[in-house]
Amino acid sequence: MTAFKPADILLPNDKTDMSAWSVVACDQYTSEPEYWEDVEKNVGDKISALKMILPEIYLNGSDVDSRIENIHNTMDKYLSSDIFNEYKNSYIYIERTQSNGILRQGLIGMIDLEEYDYSKGSTSPVRATEATVVERIPPRMKVRRGAGLELPHIMILIDDENKTVIEPIREHKSSMKKLYDFSLMKNGGSIKGYLVQDEQKDSIDGALTALSDKKAFNKKYGLTNAPVLLFAMGDGNHSLATAKAYYEELKANNPDKDMSSHPARYALVEIVNLHSEALQFEAIHRIVTEVDCDDLLASLKSTLSLTDTDSGSGQAFTYVCKGVKKKLFIGNKLSNLTVGSLQTVLDEYIEEKGGKVDYIHGVDVLERLAQTDNSIGFILPDMLKSELFPTVIKDGALPRKTFSMGHAEDKRFYIECRKIRRSCI
Repeated sequence: MTAFKPADILLPNDKTDMSAWSVVACDQYTSEPEYWEDVEKNVGDKISALKMILPEIYLNGSDVDSRIENIHNTMDKYLSSDIFNEYKNSYIYIERTQSNGILRQGLIGMIDLEEYDYSKGSTSPVRATEATVVERIPPRMKVRRGAGLELPHIMILIDDENKTVIEPIREHKSSMKKLYDFSLMKNGGSIKGYLVQDEQKDSIDGALTALSDKKAFNKKYGLTNAPVLLFAMGDGNHSLATAKAYYEELKANNPDKDMSSHPARYALVEIVNLHSEALQFEAIHRIVTEVDCDDLLASLKSTLSLTDTDSGSGQAFTYVCKGVKKKLFIGNKLSNLTVGSLQTVLDEYIEEKGGKVDYIHGVDVLERLAQTDNSIGFILPDMLKSELFPTVIKDGALPRKTFSMGHAEDKRFYIECRKIRRSCI
C-alpha cells in the first residue's frame, strides 16, 4: 500500500443545488474581489461550500476572525442538518470537462500525512514541488483548528506515462454508481463523479504499488538508490502543508495519546496523471504594486545584468509598466529557472524598500492590473511538464509559484468533504 488510500467521503444529498454548492479553490482570483463578490451573489442563501472556505483575498482582512468563526459554525450546522451522504472507505473517480472542452480524469482519496514532508531537501514519498513559505501556514491554521470538515482543492500528480492507475477506470463507468453530474459556475466547465467499485480499488492500489517500486523508479530517472517520489504536489501546496502542520500540532499537544488513527492524520486530495493531455503547465506571472517601477527595474537590470538582446543564458521575461511592454534577457542567472532568478531579486527588493507582489494566472489579467499607478507586471515563460519530476528529484522544490496547471477557472472546485475531528456533531 502507498500513501494514497480510500477515504470516508461526504457529498451533499440529492436536494442540493450542486452548481451553487461547488466553488473554485480559495487561492484563485486573489486580486479580483469582484469575482468572489459575484460568487456570493450566485450562491445567495443556498447550501454551499463557499460558506465553509476562506477565499484568500480576505485572508488579511479586518473581519478575518469573524469569517473563520462563521466557517466553523457553518460546518457544524451542515453536519447536524443531515445534508450529507457518506461513502465509507471509497475512491471517487471524476471526469472534469474544462472550459476549453478537454477532459481531465482524476481520483479522489486521502493522503497519509505521515508520508509527506514539505521541508527543503525532503525525500518523502509525497513532496512539495515548490518552496513552501512557512509564514503562510499560521493564518491557514486558524481555519483548520476547530474545523469539523475539510474540503480539498489539493491536486497531486503521479508520473504514470503508461496510464495504469486512473485511466483504466473509465472502462467501467457503465457499471459504476454516478454520484454527481453538473455544470460548474463561472466558466468552470462541468464535472461527473463515480463511486469506484471494490475490484477497481485493488487495481488502483496495485498500479500505485508498482509505480513505487524503488528499483524501477531509479531506472526510470537514471538514479542509484534514490528515495521514491511517487506523489508530487500540483495545486494546493500550502493547504496540504497546513494539514500536515495541524496534524503535527495535534500530536505534540497530545503526547500521551495514540494519534495514528486520528482522521487529521490524512488529507482529502485528488490525484491526476502528469501525462493527462488536459494538464498544461503555464507560468504564474508576477504583479508588483506600491513600488517605484523605475527604481525596481534599475535594481533588476543591475543584479540580473538585463539586456535587450539574447544573452545566451536561456532566461528572459517581459515586463509591463506605464503602457510599455518589453522583453529583457537575463545575463546573470541566480537560479536554473527564469522565475527563480526574478523572484530572488523581487524578494530582496521588497524586503528592503517595500511593495507587494501577487501571483497572476493569465497575461490578460496581468496587463490590466499593470495599468494602475506604481504597478509593474512580469510575464514569465512556461515550464515543460517533463521537467517537473526530474527537477524535484534532483534539485528539490522549485521556487514558489513556478507553474500553474491551467487557467484559474479550470482549477479544482470544492465538492467532496471529509470529517477531520474524532467526534463531530
